[in-house]
Amino acid sequence: MVTDPDNPFIDRPLRSFGRIKSRAIKPKQAVLFDTLLPTIAVPDPKAGPLDPAALMPGAKAVWLEVGFGGGEHLVEQAARHPDTLMIGCEPFLNGVASALRHIDERGLKNVRLHADDAREVLDALPDTSLDRVMILFPDPWHKARHNKRRLLNDDTAAVIARVLKPGGRVRFVTDWADYADWALGRLQRTPGLTETNVGEGDWPQRAMTPPADHVVTRYEEKRLGDTAPIFLEFSRA
Repeated sequence: MVTDPDNPFIDRPLRSFGRIKSRAIKPKQAVLFDTLLPTIAVPDPKAGPLDPAALMPGAKAVWLEVGFGGGEHLVEQAARHPDTLMIGCEPFLNGVASALRHIDERGLKNVRLHADDAREVLDALPDTSLDRVMILFPDPWHKARHNKRRLLNDDTAAVIARVLKPGGRVRFVTDWADYADWALGRLQRTPGLTETNVGEGDWPQRAMTPPADHVVTRYEEKRLGDTAPIFLEFSRA
């Protein structure tokens, strides 16, 4: 825990994300904040432990997407896996608004949202409660003095290992080579996690083949990074 530079009176983890809102939210999407979001919101994780089984009784699996952006990947995966509970976390309110629109238009019933820091949800989940954790294109925080703000650090990796079921998987994707190196090192040294996409060839070329179930989003197509997307896959022993 460190002091948040935006509020020196409150101790909390350093923010791993930037702004939480940009342009004005469209009126139809704003309505969904009042009507749809309350019905699918994850209970306040700061209030106590979260029970995934209570969020969707009968779900065959539970997946968590950390920082879902505009919700394209989250919603498509939810549509492909209707028996899976999809928990999405995103502090950027315009992204939440976009996800709500997609969820509403496709009539999805297996998505739950947390419009804030995903680490709050991870900390509140019980041990061995998730089948998959997905971290796609998180903020890279390029400057060395800002590396401490990166979402995937030793603490977060340890929490992910704790909440994954045996055989559960974590997928980390980035289009910044330095962040891929950083993430690989931290996942490799996390007890309980084993790299699963160890193929032929040298790093990072061997990690540039997208998994068969990967969903390409508009953000990925923008190619904002300095490398083609690098996919890291680890499983829980």
